[in-house]
Amino acid sequence: MPDRTPNEAPAQQAAGESKLSDVTSVRTGGTEVPAEQVLQRVVFPRDEDPLDVRTLYIDEPEVLASAATVVSRRHVRVPAHSKISFASYFNAFPASYWKRWTEVGEVVLRLKVRGSGRLDVYRSKPNGDSVHLQGTPVSSPDGWTSLEFRVSLAPFEDGGWIWFDVFTNDAALEIDEGAWTTDTPLPRQKVVVGTTTIRPADCVTALQTLGEDPQVMAVVEKVVVADQGPQKIRDTEGFDEAARRIGDKLQVVEQDNLGGSGGFTRVMYEGVYNTDAEQVLVIDDDIALEPDGVLRLNAFARAATNPVIVGGQMLNLQARSRLHTMGEVVDLGAAVWRAAPGAVTDHDFAKKPLRKSKKLHQRIHSTYNGWWMCLIPREVIERTGLPLPLFIKHDDSEYSLRAGEHGYPTVTLPGAAIWHMPWTDKNDATDWTAYFHTRNRLILAALHSPDEVKVPIVKQGLKLTLRHLLSMEYSTVAVQLKALEDFMSGPEGLFETLRSALPEVRELRKDYDDAKTVPSAREFPPPSADPVMAEGLLKPPVNPAVIAARASKALLHNLKEPTREAAERPQLNVPANSARWFLLGNLDSATVSNADGSGVAFRRRDPEEFRKLGVRALAAYRRLGREWPRLRAAYRAALPDLTSAESWKQVFDK
Repeated sequence: MPDRTPNEAPAQQAAGESKLSDVTSVRTGGTEVPAEQVLQRVVFPRDEDPLDVRTLYIDEPEVLASAATVVSRRHVRVPAHSKISFASYFNAFPASYWKRWTEVGEVVLRLKVRGSGRLDVYRSKPNGDSVHLQGTPVSSPDGWTSLEFRVSLAPFEDGGWIWFDVFTNDAALEIDEGAWTTDTPLPRQKVVVGTTTIRPADCVTALQTLGEDPQVMAVVEKVVVADQGPQKIRDTEGFDEAARRIGDKLQVVEQDNLGGSGGFTRVMYEGVYNTDAEQVLVIDDDIALEPDGVLRLNAFARAATNPVIVGGQMLNLQARSRLHTMGEVVDLGAAVWRAAPGAVTDHDFAKKPLRKSKKLHQRIHSTYNGWWMCLIPREVIERTGLPLPLFIKHDDSEYSLRAGEHGYPTVTLPGAAIWHMPWTDKNDATDWTAYFHTRNRLILAALHSPDEVKVPIVKQGLKLTLRHLLSMEYSTVAVQLKALEDFMSGPEGLFETLRSALPEVRELRKDYDDAKTVPSAREFPPPSADPVMAEGLLKPPVNPAVIAARASKALLHNLKEPTREAAERPQLNVPANSARWFLLGNLDSATVSNADGSGVAFRRRDPEEFRKLGVRALAAYRRLGREWPRLRAAYRAALPDLTSAESWKQVFDK
């Protein structure tokens, strides 16, 4: 691809203060260290952060009198008669990832200390066992003293972290300007940070957090916001303050709603073709940001032996001490993403700190990272191309697979993370997003999975269709069938669907009962059935013979006419976590709660719709099996055009 796209319009600039000057060195441990040699700062919670994030920064006793005092983001005071560990998510150093992927062979922990006590440095093995490395007493009651601890990365190939502990006797000990650094000269590289938004209030908060730290902004070349929502970010409360903090580095691009893929592609496009930055970092808009993560991803990419995509992990926005996902892979045999082998999910650091969590110490190998926080080097974009025009879902996983085929692996780096709402609180397997899940998964499989994947895709597709039908989720099946048919129509119209697919899917769903939600089940008559009757149906069948028997019974039930009363009065009020086919398949109607508890839908059994959709699904999947080789070839042939800057520029210019 060319270095610049011809005839590109100059970038828009948001009003703001003058450009922040570059930070060329960082005060670390009382000494000046070149900024490019700081790998990871020791940081503490922000004043705005809720209390439950504290365990991500400091591992301390539950006794309040022994708790540390956070003076600032870089400065902490440990009280007398205390023992506190910095074997915490944000302050331990994930040594195994740096050993495996970077040229750094030794890290230097630099600290500025004042007071009395003792510091000890530890490392862990891949199995979680701790090893004491070195330590020193501290006696500096009248002024600050600089300390250095050097640790080789040689033993960290398969896993392990490095951290330090603090012990005090009769006096307090203060720590300031701590950082994990290297003496290895690393190149200076700038990063374009970008997001796409339809939730402007959340985006403004993230922008304000990003702009609050001068050292973070020093590595940022530009902040690009692809604004796609009906409410413009420039009209959102707090935007002026965000713009003031970021200054003339802020660029807001207003465009049609092209989904996540269209928004993030705009960020990459602006970063590669309208700046000289060596990196592009994409983040979601509905997040809480730890700004030091920007520095950590930037440093890791600069230190990498060869260019890598490096992403951040996801913490749970609703339960801030929980690590929601540690690393993920794409299962090419099933064409779906899942947790990476060995990865821990939903780990609560408030209940089990890093030192006591043996499974968190082995290095995890990811094959993709979600675009909630993901840094992509310029070279990767220039060689791999831009994302596919998928609107949402699978654009990030497909991109990492494609980059991997070009020799650019993906690393998910612990200690670099954002807080995001977990997908377990979304209905995106059954609502309008089911269309994009289905269509885009098929596109990913056509491009990257082995040819024999068509057999499990057909089998699983029919199985899921039956489950949805038995659960009275007729709108889900309808949009999935549309997705299947649109996929089989070929890749030619993909760019057009960026603007057309969502309204078409919403139009398709609007007349189905399961797609209509009201705030509460109180808006309907009380359920007619005894809730006790459901207890025997709630236990999931496991034995294949039992599954077959219960499915056959539910299938026969769904072919019968429902009772007249069930159309007006639900038989049961079913919570979201109980809304499974083996319960709903035996009912004539039910209210079913949303995953996030915000409303309910009154589902009614419809034998005619059941038969019609079932017949269509059988025909569609039979056709998919026949035409898979042709479709696979067509999508692969179209890939260069679908991911080219020239094609995307035409979309942006409309």
